This record gives sequence, C-alpha cells and structure tokens, in this order.
Amino acid sequence: MRRRDFIALLAGAAAVPWLQWPRAARAEPTPPVIGFLGSHSPAELGDLVEAFRRGLSDYGFVVGRNVAIEARWAEQQYERLPALAAELVGRKVAVIVAGDNPSALAAKKATATIPIVFTSDGGPVALGLVSSLNRPGGNVTGVGLFSGALSAKRLTLLRELVPGAQLIGVLGDRLSVAYPGQRKEAQDAARSLGVKLSVQGAGNAREVEAAFAALAQQQVRALMVAPSSNFTWNLRDQIVALAARYAIPAIYSVRRWTAAGGLMNYGADLTDSYHQVGVYAAKLLKGASVADLPVEQSSRFELVINAKTAKALGLTIPTKLMALADEVIE
Repeated sequence: MRRRDFIALLAGAAAVPWLQWPRAARAEPTPPVIGFLGSHSPAELGDLVEAFRRGLSDYGFVVGRNVAIEARWAEQQYERLPALAAELVGRKVAVIVAGDNPSALAAKKATATIPIVFTSDGGPVALGLVSSLNRPGGNVTGVGLFSGALSAKRLTLLRELVPGAQLIGVLGDRLSVAYPGQRKEAQDAARSLGVKLSVQGAGNAREVEAAFAALAQQQVRALMVAPSSNFTWNLRDQIVALAARYAIPAIYSVRRWTAAGGLMNYGADLTDSYHQVGVYAAKLLKGASVADLPVEQSSRFELVINAKTAKALGLTIPTKLMALADEVIE
C-alpha cells in the first residue's frame, strides 16, 4: 500500500467512531459473571431462570448490560457436576448459583472461597451445605424449600380427599441424599395422624414400575411422592401415568406435577424461591458477605388441584379443599 493511501485510510477511520483504535481511557469495566450450575437442562428450567433474572434486576443487575451469566448444565448426567463446577471455578466467576441439591454439593466441593447461593429441598443443614440456617458460615447460603417438612400437611390433604385411606403409600427417590430424612419425616407425620405407611424407594424407571406394582398389591388408597429433582425432571411423566393407571390418588411437592396431570401438589412456589436466589446473588455482587445472608425459608406455598384428574379418579373435591386451593386446573 502506498504511503498516501495509508494516511487516507487512517483519516477515514478517525471519522467513523466504531473503527477508531481502542484507548485505555475509554475501556469500560468488565461486568461480573455469575456461574449457574444445574443438574438438568435450560429448557426444563427456563421459567425458573427467568425468575432468577428478575431477582437480579430488582437490585439493579440486568443480564447483558452490567452482569453476565455463564451456565453449565449436566443434562441429567449427575457424574458431570464436579467437572462442570470446576469449570466455573476456573472461570473465576463472582458467584455460583446452584439450582438443586446435587449441584450445590458439587459447587461446595469445588470451592471454599467463591460465594455459592443454592436452592435445596432436602434440608441444607442435614445435607451438609451449611452448619446453621441463621449463621451458614463458610461461603454457602441460599433458599431452603423445606419440602420434606411438609409431609404432615400433605398427608392431611390426602386424607381430606380420600377420607377412608388408612394405608398410604410413600414413593421416594432412594438415590437422593435427602431420602433418609424424608422417609423419617413421613413416618413421624404418619404416627401423629394415626395412619400407616408403605414406603417404597426407587431410583430409576424400572424400580418405579415395581414400586407401583407393590403399592397396588398392598391396596394402598393414596400416595405421597417425596420431593426429588430426579423424580421431578426425569421420571415425572412415568409416575403420573402410573398413578392414573393404578387409580391411586397422589399428592406431589410442586406445581409441575399437577400441570403434567398429577392430582394435586402442596409445596414451595419454585418461582418465588428462584427469585429470592436472584436477590441474594445481587446482594453478593454489591458486596454483601455470605455471613450476613442467612438461609431463607420458602415463604410462599401453594396448593394446586387438577379437577380433570380428580374426575378421572372418581373423586369429588371437598368444598374445604376447593376453598384452600390457590389454583384449580380445569
């Protein structure tokens, strides 16, 4: 290129702002990055991730403007979680958000310094995520769904809907770290209500099929499905279909089950919980310490009833339950 042409090119660049050479004085600060770790897929958690983003925006952080999210999804391959957590640590993210129990445990093992915000449905103290709810200690805090602690309420609702049920089944995820505590919670609740339980543990589709066959053979009149991300995301459709096939009225922990054809659910509003996780992540980005953020307990619970499923089971929903329901799916 001739010297005269090169000088003309430089002059033209100066006239077009986006062609100008970068200058250190104009460099903008790099936005902080939040690492999001989940056991499942973005498609399955899309609405909850949106609730999380709203929590961030409530405190002034807008994704794509002044904060970024880098996500790692295990796609139901739980053995991948340690490596995915290590990737986020290596990326030097400012905060790690763990969307479920397995993700939270993997994140905690991966770092003792990066703040971690979790959602947990198994009791974060019992799982070893924190030492105390009010004083979590370390680098971990979050939102506890406390789903297992609602066993007595779920059993009571089942008996309202199926008054003659003296033998009630409980289906739990035997692979979940929360399962032993959930089983004990259900057994304690049953004793206080004067009902008998048939507890069945299952970890895969074949075992779920066998569990339902056993419940039917025992002539259980109603079923409570214990909270489990494995059940909710991987085996939900199978469990709902089997409950319909064996004509067993069942109660679940979150609305997703009822929307998928389950009879009813009672438990934490997951959208509200993920919103609170976003708020906590924003506070940490603003300089708050994990020590100043006690583990939040879910404050919003919902009872949702599927009227179509009740009709298919030949059940009449009592007026009392209709009045208590936050939503009735027609």
